[in-house]
Amino acid sequence: MNRILAIAGTEARIALRNRWVSIAVAMMALFALVLSAAGSTPTGAVGADRLSVTVASLTSLSVYLIPLMALLMSFDAVAGEVERGTLPLLLTYPVSRAEVLVGKLLAHLAILALAVAVGFGIASVAAILQDRAAVAGLPALWRLLWSSVLLGATFLGTGYAISVLARRPSGAAGLAIGFWLVAIVLYDLGLLAAVVADGGGAFTTHVFPLALLANPADAFRLFNLAASQATGAAAGIAGAASSIPVWQSLASILLWPAVTFGIAVLAFRKVTP
Repeated sequence: MNRILAIAGTEARIALRNRWVSIAVAMMALFALVLSAAGSTPTGAVGADRLSVTVASLTSLSVYLIPLMALLMSFDAVAGEVERGTLPLLLTYPVSRAEVLVGKLLAHLAILALAVAVGFGIASVAAILQDRAAVAGLPALWRLLWSSVLLGATFLGTGYAISVLARRPSGAAGLAIGFWLVAIVLYDLGLLAAVVADGGGAFTTHVFPLALLANPADAFRLFNLAASQATGAAAGIAGAASSIPVWQSLASILLWPAVTFGIAVLAFRKVTP
């Protein structure tokens, strides 16, 4: 455990030096505050409190922003060590490769958790100051907070795997951005096109729900929209949130961080420095 904490401390200092902590906190705080102000407009129309509507907006923000921040923080976790020539030296110490990645994960996850907590905290305070009844949405906000950290863990593990396989920061950066584009943007567009082409057939009723659960970002969105009172304020996937059992989306959220991190550890063990 001491070895893992030592690696985590080193990685945290590197993140502070590279201003990742301030960048992540500033981004989440800024976007959360903007959504808190702009996203509360439809509260009367959907019959929900101001914070619940804000949570629905923050869910959409988190789906795009948290995976991107996680990938940008982790894409050079191993490739950067290889390029700087520090990986062979690191592996000469009595520390396993799994412990190296766990230490990096703890540091990066702490940064993401801090950014999420600050951003969502600002949004909740702003909503409650405008409407005292908004405290009813605090359970949904808490659910969004911890599930956002799990979503970040999923893409941190993905970033480590990409970093191991690419071996160079430039290549890892390109793969990370490409993966984000496919998993977060193109995947949903492809599903939407398939649903439209299917016209309510077997794909829409049987394959589409499974395809949503197979994507950690979509499972995250399903889980949080199903728990929110303001699903009417969200578009597109909100209809599926009411038809797919919550336990299934929760299982996907809990499973994916372990899967992606396990893949990263296995890939790291097979690579020679």
